[in-house]
Amino acid sequence: MGAQMEPILHPDPESLAAAIAARLVTAILDAQADHGIAQVVLTGGTIGTASLAAVRDEPAQAAVDWSAVEFWWSDERFEPSGSELRNETGAREALLDHLPINPDRVHPMPARGGASGDDIAAAATAYAEELAAAAPDGAAYPAFDVAMLGVGHDGHVASLFPGFAPPPAGATVIPVLDSPKPPPTRLSFTLDVINSASEVWLVADGAVKATALAEALNPPVGQSTVPAGMVHGRNRSLALIDRAAAGSLT
Repeated sequence: MGAQMEPILHPDPESLAAAIAARLVTAILDAQADHGIAQVVLTGGTIGTASLAAVRDEPAQAAVDWSAVEFWWSDERFEPSGSELRNETGAREALLDHLPINPDRVHPMPARGGASGDDIAAAATAYAEELAAAAPDGAAYPAFDVAMLGVGHDGHVASLFPGFAPPPAGATVIPVLDSPKPPPTRLSFTLDVINSASEVWLVADGAVKATALAEALNPPVGQSTVPAGMVHGRNRSLALIDRAAAGSLT
């Protein structure tokens, strides 16, 4: 069992995004000081993308060696490259296109019409192979320093929705064919991959997320029935939220 989720409240979405940005820059700097290359898993959604945009205004970001950051995504809509529906597109527009990154260290999930064509199962396999190629010897995926996760109003994280079927043993990336939230076809990390990260951060704002966060954080440890309550970092688990999103927490 990983670290118990710790809620950290901020007054409003703007201060929340700025705080997440500052925390992300610090985590990257700490990772680079400790082992050289930082491994970061990005998320989409309104507050996730706003947090990435806020990194550009974070004074300490100038101290980061952005060429020594590996960027990954825990889920993606299986849409054509450049689609506004893709998390990658939002991340590039908000942050990545404005940084001196190493393009070879940006790892978007496959797009529809790309190397795997319209075969989403092949796309999942391709991303699993990309994870394994970047992993330490004998591992199936890198040692992630931070995994950021948006929280849906139904408590989903990545593209793991309430009632999701257990993945095949050893799976790291799975195709999702029937997402209850459009678009229906997606790619997603499994829980095992998410929970391998040193730190897992749930990021959420607004009263529309309050019920989902209560279902995730209020039950006894290990007993939540929504995916947001099933994730945890190996060393630290944070729910970075605003007061409106925290409205139903006990």
